Amino acid sequence: MPTPFSIQSFPIDIESHHHHHLSLSLFLCLSLGFLMAVVAIGVNSPAFSPSTFPKTPSFCSPLSIAPPLPLPPLLPVPLRIEPAAEEKESSVLSRKRPARLSIPRTMGSAGFGEVGVREVGAELVEVREDTYGVYSKRGRRGGRLEDRFSAVVGIQGDSKQAFFGVFDGHGGAKAAEFAAKNMDKNILQHMAGNSDSNMEEAVRDAYLKTDADFMLENANGGTCCVSAWIWKGELVVSNAGDCRAVISRGGTAEALTTDHRPSLESERERIEALGAYVDCCRGIWRIQGSLAVSRSIGDQHLKHWVIPVPETKTLQVSPDCEFLVLASDGLWDKVTNQEAVDLVRAMNVDANLQDPFSACKKLAELSMRRGSTDDITVLVIDLRRFVS
Repeated sequence: MPTPFSIQSFPIDIESHHHHHLSLSLFLCLSLGFLMAVVAIGVNSPAFSPSTFPKTPSFCSPLSIAPPLPLPPLLPVPLRIEPAAEEKESSVLSRKRPARLSIPRTMGSAGFGEVGVREVGAELVEVREDTYGVYSKRGRRGGRLEDRFSAVVGIQGDSKQAFFGVFDGHGGAKAAEFAAKNMDKNILQHMAGNSDSNMEEAVRDAYLKTDADFMLENANGGTCCVSAWIWKGELVVSNAGDCRAVISRGGTAEALTTDHRPSLESERERIEALGAYVDCCRGIWRIQGSLAVSRSIGDQHLKHWVIPVPETKTLQVSPDCEFLVLASDGLWDKVTNQEAVDLVRAMNVDANLQDPFSACKKLAELSMRRGSTDDITVLVIDLRRFVS
């Protein structure tokens, strides 16, 4: 016969059954708590309608609870990929430098061809041509680029005749822009109406007319100017202000213009004789404590002392004339005449300019590396293309 059940004989088994009952009770409690959590979440979830449940949660059988509405499908979340450093830099540059815009200008019956102005926004201008190149960049002082330039090749259908100019604006770009658009036209109109006048007289009258016409605009600011007119085998170079023209003759630099500044003795004496004062502040000479140039177009508030009369030099374009550099003082304040000539020649074989634009850019970059904060405009002309 089987042994009668004895509590003493199975103490461990009884305790195991006891623990089993406790575990079952704990499981039921946890299940009930989980159900309560599900109901509570369902009530507050936007996927359920609040009217489905009573305000007071009910702990009845799950069968009495309305089934939840189906959740909308999860949309894939696109991963944000951080651009590389090069891409970030490129993005910044693209915002700073708007797309290149070509702005040709035709002078119509006056006999001018198109002016090669290619503007790349408020900071940079680049021009690549066979006979000349231009690079113009805004300085680190801020604001908009105030320099302008003019280039006309093939005047009256003659490829050996051309006009070039650099205009360094101050107090805004209005005067520089006005002079760049009108100076060459005024020279040609004077030549057409005065057949007996020479080129130097025509250029002088054109400077004076451009200044007088700008005064009628009642606009502020002014501009320094340097221009080169190639006409019937002659090179006529003029300037008013501190823009400069430098020619290379067999690799030797020669300045064709004088910087018109109050520090120049002849200019200071002329200004003081007219009743104004010239003083030096932090190494810079100024008229009436204001303007640092003594000749310009514009500057209406100083017109009695700051004159638009240019100084002009004429020479024959001979085979030893290699190239001409026209530039604003943003270049010449940091780069010497001979350095400019040496750099241009070093970038070209035997002074034959295959790429004048690259030489312009290198010159501007050299000045900026040396600390120039001014606007810089450089125009390099291959004179050998104009030898008759």
